[in-house]
Amino acid sequence: MPGETILLLGVNHKNTPLEVREKLALSSGYEEPLQALGKIEGLREYYLLSTCNRVEILVLTGDGEDVEKNLAGFLFGDALTPDQYEKHLYCYRNEEAIHHLFMVAASLDSMIVGESQILGQLKEAYRWSSKKKCTGPILNKLLHKSFSVAKRVRSETRIGSSAVSISYAAIELAKKIFGSLENKRVLLIGAGEMAELAAKHLVGNGAKDVVVANRTLERALDLAKRFNGRAVGLDELFDQLEQVDIIVSSTGAPGIILHKEEVKPLMRNRRNKPLFFIDIAVPRDLDPALNDLGNVYLYDIDDLNNVVELNKAERDKEAIKASRIVDEESLKFKDWLVGLAITPTITALRTKGNKICQMELERTLPRLKNLTPKEQKSIEKMASAIVSKLLHDPVMYLKGGSCKGQPEMKVDILRSVFDLEKKQ
Repeated sequence: MPGETILLLGVNHKNTPLEVREKLALSSGYEEPLQALGKIEGLREYYLLSTCNRVEILVLTGDGEDVEKNLAGFLFGDALTPDQYEKHLYCYRNEEAIHHLFMVAASLDSMIVGESQILGQLKEAYRWSSKKKCTGPILNKLLHKSFSVAKRVRSETRIGSSAVSISYAAIELAKKIFGSLENKRVLLIGAGEMAELAAKHLVGNGAKDVVVANRTLERALDLAKRFNGRAVGLDELFDQLEQVDIIVSSTGAPGIILHKEEVKPLMRNRRNKPLFFIDIAVPRDLDPALNDLGNVYLYDIDDLNNVVELNKAERDKEAIKASRIVDEESLKFKDWLVGLAITPTITALRTKGNKICQMELERTLPRLKNLTPKEQKSIEKMASAIVSKLLHDPVMYLKGGSCKGQPEMKVDILRSVFDLEKKQ
């Protein structure tokens, strides 16, 4: 990919607090943001990822095109000024971008190392980019390779055997509050993937009653049926709050759906029986001020980072193996990119050598009288062999390790020395 740069920039849970990330979350989905992203000049291919814990843009752009500033502006919009977002934004190019993407796919950059959700989120984001024809040969290859890297990490290490998802971490936190989830009543606000995972873990840990409240009743019924639970509309939310113990909220709402002043009178009706809220939505669903109420406990997605990590030592050990796999696969992809840069030059070099050989044979053979067909064939083979041997060292020079650090310079040198046609 001569003259092109792979660029990745974004924010994640490590360097950007929730109150900033939630302003960037794509609650409207991928279609409109991808359309807007495509209007930025200089992008040859592009891909967008948005999850609870990260928003990243991956692009292929031409060298010398100052797109980083425009991409950052697209990412933050009016939420922050350049001076404010500079400390949150990370930007990687080429090999570093490849390595970062593979680390993300392998769940080595996740809040909880080893969680399995991120790969599905990467694939969903790719489906949108591919459907809208935003990606091309380079990013298609790179993203598919990230999926295979994640699969290899899962099959060759035990990083997933004790991994916990964000939803599972939330359940672990609930167990720390209540001691046991046996016979606890649960309300899920929202019926998406995160809610389904939460319900799965809750029921597995003894919850006896699951109620699903969702804007679309049909979706709520479908999810509740899987867990022998009940479905209600969002207009019945407050009635349910008086009866349950644990609330897990994971809607796609653009703002707060439950405020402190709305919950305060409910606590009197509950006789101050403890109420535990887990907000795993981005942007947040629940008013942070709920924590000011007596016997009300609220934890958001950033709080989950402090949950006790199960089998931490084992996961850390497996993460070392997984990181080695990522390093190895990153080098392989880098070599593939180098191959893209040098292959046209190798082809042009051999084409020119064969052309010269053919021209000299056509000029010389007619002058040699009385050659038998066998002798003529031998001369042709010898001329071809001479060309091949002469070109062997230049080709090895391009393919060799000494070229991988600076393929563009080596390609330019050989094209100049052999007077090859200008690269297209």
